[in-house]
Amino acid sequence: MTNTNTLSKPTRVWLLVLVASLGYFVDIYDLVIFSIVRVQSFEDIGVPVDAMRLEGEYVLNMQMIGLLLGGVLWGIIGDKFGRVKVLFGSILMYSLANMANGLVNDVHSYAWIRFVAGIGLAGELGAGVTLVSESMPRGKRGYGTMLIAGIGVLGAIVAFYVTQHFDWRNAYFVGGAMGLVLLFMRMGTFESGMFTQAVQNNVVKGKFTMLFQTKERFYRYIYCLLIGLPIWFVVGILITQAPEFGRALGATETLSAGKGIMYAYIGISLGDIFAGLFAQMTKSRKKAVFLFQLLIICSSIWYLMSQGITPDKFVWLAFFMGFSVGYWATFVTIASEQFGTNLRATVATTAPNFVRGALVPSTFLFELLVHQFNIITAAMMMILLLSGVAIFALSKLKESFDRDLNYVEG
Repeated sequence: MTNTNTLSKPTRVWLLVLVASLGYFVDIYDLVIFSIVRVQSFEDIGVPVDAMRLEGEYVLNMQMIGLLLGGVLWGIIGDKFGRVKVLFGSILMYSLANMANGLVNDVHSYAWIRFVAGIGLAGELGAGVTLVSESMPRGKRGYGTMLIAGIGVLGAIVAFYVTQHFDWRNAYFVGGAMGLVLLFMRMGTFESGMFTQAVQNNVVKGKFTMLFQTKERFYRYIYCLLIGLPIWFVVGILITQAPEFGRALGATETLSAGKGIMYAYIGISLGDIFAGLFAQMTKSRKKAVFLFQLLIICSSIWYLMSQGITPDKFVWLAFFMGFSVGYWATFVTIASEQFGTNLRATVATTAPNFVRGALVPSTFLFELLVHQFNIITAAMMMILLLSGVAIFALSKLKESFDRDLNYVEG
């Protein structure tokens, strides 16, 4: 690894953005691989076809619970001991867990290893966004986080193509191997100057309970979480359960969840870039998120009203839905900008993972609605509810574009 201390500061910062982007690339690969190989892997370990949807929700929910717990763990570590330590520890955990996933032979082992992988996956994005946000000039940090997400989500496309050429077990081995290679690439990563200054000033750092010490801070945190609610419902339910939605819509052929995930993440990558540029041009992250909430409602309802849907139409709709949830990096950036240095990694790491973990209660409510109505009506109701909540929460947050981040929470 090149000695970064000999490089100019701007060059070092952009190298940091590149390394963070590649880390998120591997993170996304490992995050979506189950959604892509769900059917193939379940067939191989003997899960009946009529049980695949619910067993798939079980495994995915275990991964999401791991993400939720890991978000708290890595967030506290990031604020107490440094953002760089999270980048090393998290990638080692999820790389080894993904290799272990390639060896499972039953659903419960599958689910518990996805739980461990989820804990590891939880640290990557929040630590990367925090480190880049604190290292870049205040007016340009949106470009850095935009590139992290824009490059990172392409990992889903690679995941799809790997599963086209290897079986599901080897797909997990490839993900683990990529993570271990990236681990060595991070040897020259440097710590945030703002974090270093907080250490020197003996500021209280990484105290999770500080988020609940005042009503204003608690609500600010909750609103940060709520603006991301619809994202994982679209990916984790509408697209991951494409075969089941296709049957309900009278699809001409079985819809491929794996292909849907690939096209959705192409859309997410472009959406992240567009959201970042839109926020830079308007100097408002809130306007960008509001626009994308409207796109989520439009694209999801279009999909759910597509009777007789064809595979070709599905992949284009998956792309459109992916683009509509492509405010992911903007969402995490908003969360990081709402809090001081001594809580920033905690918030930026827990926020995306609590949103991922929120798929668990969302799935539970979705299943209740499915039993009361049907899968299509239930999905429509969930999208309107989740986007409505996100828009309300967004209205309660202050604009954070160009905010000076060099401060601490008292």
